[in-house]
Amino acid sequence: MAKLLSLKSISCIEKCGCLMHARAISINARKYSSQHSDYLHRSIVPSMHYQKSLPRLPIPKLEDTIRRYLAAQRPLLDDDQFRNTEKIAEDFKNGVGKQLHEELVAQDKNNKHTSYISAPWFDMYLSARESVVLNYNPFMSFNPDPKPEYNDQLIRGTNMVCSAVRFMKTLRAGVLEPEVFHLNPAKSDTDQFKKFIRWVPSSLSWYGAYLVNAYPLDMSQYFRLFNSTRLPKQGRDELFTDEKGRHLLVMRKGNLYTFDIVDRDGNMVKPAEIHSHLKYILSDETPAASSPIGVLTSENRDVWACLREKLIASGNGGLLQTVDSALFCLCLDDQAMKDHIHISHNMLHGDGCNRWYDKSFSIIIARDGNAAINFEHSWGDGVAVLRFQNEIFKDTTENPNVNPGSAPATVDSASAVQRLQFNLDGELKSSIQKAKENFDAAVSKLTIDAMEFKKGGKEQLKKSKLSPDAIAQLAFQMGFLRQYGQTVATYESCSTAAFKHGRTETIRPATSHTKCCSHAFVHEPGKHSVEELRAMLNECSKYHGQLTKEAAMGQGFDRHLFAMRYLANSKGQPLHSLYTDPAYSSINHNILSTSTLTSPAMSLGGFAPVVPDGFGVGYGVHDDWIGCNVSSYPARNVHEFLQCVHKSLEDIFTVLEGKPLS
Repeated sequence: MAKLLSLKSISCIEKCGCLMHARAISINARKYSSQHSDYLHRSIVPSMHYQKSLPRLPIPKLEDTIRRYLAAQRPLLDDDQFRNTEKIAEDFKNGVGKQLHEELVAQDKNNKHTSYISAPWFDMYLSARESVVLNYNPFMSFNPDPKPEYNDQLIRGTNMVCSAVRFMKTLRAGVLEPEVFHLNPAKSDTDQFKKFIRWVPSSLSWYGAYLVNAYPLDMSQYFRLFNSTRLPKQGRDELFTDEKGRHLLVMRKGNLYTFDIVDRDGNMVKPAEIHSHLKYILSDETPAASSPIGVLTSENRDVWACLREKLIASGNGGLLQTVDSALFCLCLDDQAMKDHIHISHNMLHGDGCNRWYDKSFSIIIARDGNAAINFEHSWGDGVAVLRFQNEIFKDTTENPNVNPGSAPATVDSASAVQRLQFNLDGELKSSIQKAKENFDAAVSKLTIDAMEFKKGGKEQLKKSKLSPDAIAQLAFQMGFLRQYGQTVATYESCSTAAFKHGRTETIRPATSHTKCCSHAFVHEPGKHSVEELRAMLNECSKYHGQLTKEAAMGQGFDRHLFAMRYLANSKGQPLHSLYTDPAYSSINHNILSTSTLTSPAMSLGGFAPVVPDGFGVGYGVHDDWIGCNVSSYPARNVHEFLQCVHKSLEDIFTVLEGKPLS
């Protein structure tokens, strides 16, 4: 089935959304009407209509994987190192790799309900023992409400909670518009087509969409959005979901509160009552928690698992169950945000006390109404979170449930709101203190800086027939070369949500083309004519476009090699030298970890570096500007890196204007 997807038609699927690389579908064009106050809209086509007939994620041919792996290694190695890695890779392809590949294909044929990467990928996340803070949880901040008076913390908080409930109810009723990438919306994003496709059986519906150049995306992760938490366990965590939970978890000053936002009949609690309960929490004079239990969720996973058992043994099991089954977490922060950098630090990690990092997602709202989502990454890749964020922003700004003149309901919030009071002995209190010290030490090492390049963006690049993403990635390669004199392992994530249970594939933006082009721009600007430099930009763009198409089609090399290594480990088989080769370790030590996100709802997104000597590069190429939000630890200088990236973009746009580099 996957063969039906032509490379040409799928080349844009990577625009469809995933956080550690999403490009969002703008939902502004969707024509929704709120026919019922408990629903965002009522889709003609059932939410999961396409799920059964989604094509399966292909396992690449082994020879293609080895060829792509070696092509990605070439710019990172000298001639001797490359010859050695080439020899090892050929040996793998003709021996152990052949056997592992065949076993993987056979296993995949016996598991047609899922993808070959799904179980190993869950396992990778859930078996990781490092803290989820900085290492895994990213953030995506909301744009402010266009109406300034609606950015009040209480008003915005109430509206976001109400819209979140509406999203949840729309999803669970099966009337949330399915996630579809439309290459020809005039044909496929119409009521006429939807009325036709809804009658096509689920087992065939994907083909019907394909015929009009529409590509439904996997929605299997959506059910984990609500009532879900990652539970710490020794060795490997577990994902917990309890759809019976009707309450919201609210955190303020490190204190935890809950109240119902869905009634016994499954209807949303009246917005005026939610307004009243949140007002009660915001005016509660309980001092900041002296032992803020939420900081334990920032600990090493085995340490947290052990402490959780102690909490349960001390009689806190019921309270933990309340936290875990809450629809989601709302963090009300007492600080106002000073600038974008402050927003990034606060939404990525905060002070550790007013967060429950294990919840599938948390909405964080600062005192001045600045808002963001911080989410736990094991359960999904951001496709669902980004869709949720877009819908929430649209609903809160277009159909707010409360306004600045609304009076909260006259209800007994003191009875409806429960403050969770944990029983903590001296040992638990000292463990919380230790967790806070560990947290402070970790986040104190993180620096974040941002850059806006205002001299051009997507429009000019497209006019020049260049891929905007390719040029942004090239600027990072040039910037790093200018700063450190090296080409290093680079990771760009691409969604494979066009396939059943697809997760992500890696685009490898450091190529022989970018290395050659970067060298010319940085070290030899006077040696090349404008035409020659322009030709190099074209080559980089063309090759990056090919890598992107391949990745979106599940035709990268990273996931395939990962799945074969996972298979060998699960059988207790010794690893082939391909996996112990220093070059393999090096290409997976991603010094430049990059992810792009643009959406009408989103202001900026960010994450920490994935290695101590790396950069975490969040970026967006907009119509007439390019923005980067970058993090680093002390081993790297993020301010200087951004200056070098800015200079690289200036040089690229100078060449596009037909001017020589000075």
